[in-house]
Amino acid sequence: MSNSDWDSVTIIGSKARIGGGGPRETVAKTSSQLNAARRAGAVVGTEKKYGSANTRSNPEGQRLTKLDDIDDVVSVKKVDVSVGKAIQQARQEKKFTQKDLATKVNEKPNVINDYEAGRAVPNQQLLGKLERALGVKLRGKNIGEPLFAKKK
Repeated sequence: MSNSDWDSVTIIGSKARIGGGGPRETVAKTSSQLNAARRAGAVVGTEKKYGSANTRSNPEGQRLTKLDDIDDVVSVKKVDVSVGKAIQQARQEKKFTQKDLATKVNEKPNVINDYEAGRAVPNQQLLGKLERALGVKLRGKNIGEPLFAKKK
């Protein structure tokens, strides 16, 4: 009963290549290194790697990278000018400055400025806060009308 496993040696790490000290896989980072490898006749593979061993791969990032590769220009939806005018009128009726309104809805004054100018990307949560603070509808139909109609 011989234990031959005691005699074998297992090498772990960079030295443990099949066939002893075979050629190590190198990564060409520049186009000149890539061209030099092609001239030398080395096997060259060019594929884009999105994740590494230590970081979790983000499929959303891969999708956005594919979107970046597409040449189509898609404009981001902005707040309608009528919404900005409604915010401005309601704010002035209540005698609020942009800073006062921003403090009331827990935002920065330049955010209010962007909404009034029609430059902001609409955020439903913020529009809801603005509606409650100003008492005016800013979403859907009847933009600029009172939020709660007075009962007769």
